[in-house]
Amino acid sequence: MKKINLANAKKRDAVLGFEAKPTRRKVFQVLKDGTEKHNVRVLKSTLQTDISELSKPYEDLEGLSTAIIEEDVEIDFEHAGMLVEDIKKIYADKDNNILFYVEMTEVIKDKEGKELKRKPLKQKSANISLDDIPIKWSGKFIPKKKAIDKFVFARHYQIRHVNGLTYDFLYDMAKELDEKNALMFVGGGVKGNEPLVVTSGGTSYRAFLEGRVEKDLYCLILHLTNLELKEFSK
Repeated sequence: MKKINLANAKKRDAVLGFEAKPTRRKVFQVLKDGTEKHNVRVLKSTLQTDISELSKPYEDLEGLSTAIIEEDVEIDFEHAGMLVEDIKKIYADKDNNILFYVEMTEVIKDKEGKELKRKPLKQKSANISLDDIPIKWSGKFIPKKKAIDKFVFARHYQIRHVNGLTYDFLYDMAKELDEKNALMFVGGGVKGNEPLVVTSGGTSYRAFLEGRVEKDLYCLILHLTNLELKEFSK
């Protein structure tokens, strides 16, 4: 279970656990014999049978087309169709040579897709479990309906207590949010207004807390979003 450092309205913080809760499927697809199907990766082609490599010996694509029809040069009979298991991502140049040092660039575009500027991409460090800088309770509530209409939530995590004291800590949070029927904006950084980064080098998200309470049970959910819905007038 991952750790998260979270502060409440009284600015008291605690290190808690949080984890994703994927929805369990209720309907399964099975094969004819009743066994559950599963996905596999199959090697389609190799570098030698890629169109960029195959076209080099020929003057035009028509010559390549003839060779494909007559000789099946696009098929690597030794490797095509093999099951692929462990894979790693690598970078290559235009000649398919492996690159060992890559400088990442961030490209910023406007809503029309026109490039505005470029700058070196900075890898952001995770800020969700810093010992001295907890995620802060902002006091800014947003009604659930308004949040659903305004944001697309990409990630959802359940925050969990690790002992009796943190149970009371989280239960009080969830109860207040449940009574207000609203989400609470939370943020990282010293001022508590920075986006959250769950893993180093990962995506920055705006974060909201949702609380649900039923008798002695509670559920505190951290919703993450990096996409806001806006209405454009023609």
